[in-house]
Amino acid sequence: MKIQDRIFGMYAGESITEYTLVNDSGMTVSCLNYGCVITKIIVPDRAGTFENVVLGFEGFDEYLQWSPYFGAVVGRVAGRIKGASFELDGKEYRLAANEAPTHLHGGEKGFSSVIWRTEKLEEDNAVGVKFFYHSLDGEEGYPGHLDTIVTYLLTNENELSMIFEGKTDQKTLVNLTNHSYFNLSGNLKRDCSEHKLQLDSDRFLELGPDFIPTGKMSDPTNTPFDFQRARRLKDGINSSHSQNELVGHGYDHPLIFTKKGENTIVLSDEESGRMLEVTTNQPCVVLYTSNQLEGPFSISGVPARNYLGVCLETQGLPDAIHHSAFPTVILNPEEVYYSTTKYRFFANN
Repeated sequence: MKIQDRIFGMYAGESITEYTLVNDSGMTVSCLNYGCVITKIIVPDRAGTFENVVLGFEGFDEYLQWSPYFGAVVGRVAGRIKGASFELDGKEYRLAANEAPTHLHGGEKGFSSVIWRTEKLEEDNAVGVKFFYHSLDGEEGYPGHLDTIVTYLLTNENELSMIFEGKTDQKTLVNLTNHSYFNLSGNLKRDCSEHKLQLDSDRFLELGPDFIPTGKMSDPTNTPFDFQRARRLKDGINSSHSQNELVGHGYDHPLIFTKKGENTIVLSDEESGRMLEVTTNQPCVVLYTSNQLEGPFSISGVPARNYLGVCLETQGLPDAIHHSAFPTVILNPEEVYYSTTKYRFFANN
């Protein structure tokens, strides 16, 4: 196993480094010290052909100009916060309204657009990178100094672990996730509409016209939101269900896991044989089928179009601060924020 690094670009007078983690079977994961962005994940299909299975750009300037959070860590709070404001202990905090009038994925810069300090990790059966960022009190409107550590670790079992840790000096909000867009066809040969998804979820959050949860937890039975058995993503893309149509014909919804603790998601592509098993300690996953991806740019030579990738954003429930029935995303000074998600890649015959 090994770690390679190269200069990927320059930002604000500082070098942007791309680290590539390589395991003994040839799987590679590449990531940047800018936003903890994952640029590539290269894994084999059933025939042993190694190809990239995430959306990313070849050059750093493209990330600055076009990236819809490709592969990035988003925070302090993932998703949307209604009204770009919240109240803690009787005090109102105004956040950056970067999707006016809403606060999205941490604000104007957020964790996805800053340079993180890094440390290489080399263990007996794993290699990785540890990222560090000190978010100042008042950054993007959030209270408290927040020290965040993100760890990416690749093993010889083709498993990529992501660990998110946070410590604050005053009460604040924290809900981190990674915003990778997966496409298991390899090198974007096809879109994701034929991908199958399965997970143990018995509720999904209804969204309002602003794409923010209304607070209602809906039963997915007999709807395109029922993934207890594997179903193709095109079921939601082609659905006339009002929630699928609302978000641009597809999914952009939090799916709540049935159980607390460790939860598993399986994404598969029959043609390539590639499968991705995701396990997490988080209470939900936001499923996004890139319904708004179309634009005047290309992704590794492929013109951007809707449904080219699928995001599986494991996290706490979006806009939880405004819904007392949701699990809290408040972090107190005496606590440590801890979130973990593992991605295991394999191919079936």
